[in-house]
Amino acid sequence: MAKDEGDLGENYKGAFGGQLPFGQKPALLIVDFVVAYLDPASPLYAGVEAALASNERLLAAARAAGIPVLFTNVEYAPGGGDGGVFYRKVPALKAFERGSPLGAFPDSLQPMDGELVITKQYASSFFGTTLASTLTAMGVDTLLITGLSTSGCVRATALDACQHGFLPFVVREGCGDRHPGPHEASLFDLQAKYAEVISEKQALAHLMARG
Repeated sequence: MAKDEGDLGENYKGAFGGQLPFGQKPALLIVDFVVAYLDPASPLYAGVEAALASNERLLAAARAAGIPVLFTNVEYAPGGGDGGVFYRKVPALKAFERGSPLGAFPDSLQPMDGELVITKQYASSFFGTTLASTLTAMGVDTLLITGLSTSGCVRATALDACQHGFLPFVVREGCGDRHPGPHEASLFDLQAKYAEVISEKQALAHLMARG
């Protein structure tokens, strides 16, 4: 019989709740923070302006500390032939066909020379990309993960970071979703099973300690 579901914390106590240490070589990974989620005319608009401000602060701190920064975006061939089932399932992904202005990074989160952009077609930043081998070559063992959306590409990326042996630290204020329900549920699940969910303040402290 399932445990009493009345109190979520009590339900998970004993089975989950372990903690991961922060590693020696972190990188900041900003997942899919693009115009599609910021433009009210976009089908993917999510009202994530507060998360954008958090990412601006985290990006500035990472650069000041000399911490590697990586960005991801999504791009499909016209018609989505390289998008497979994911593209067929989510009609709004047409916003990311090659050349669409909705797939661009906002002005305040533009990659600088030397900062890598990983282009993907699926939810996880690791699936079908060079991200894992790139991080390994850089000696990175820890990822500060931010971006959009919490219940989609952020969750998939944090899960795959765990499965590839990288320590995932998801920054709560740096992530966003189109509804608080999936956002909070995903953060709860990540903290319980796959990652550490930390505050922006904690993330900034980690970055400054390495500056």
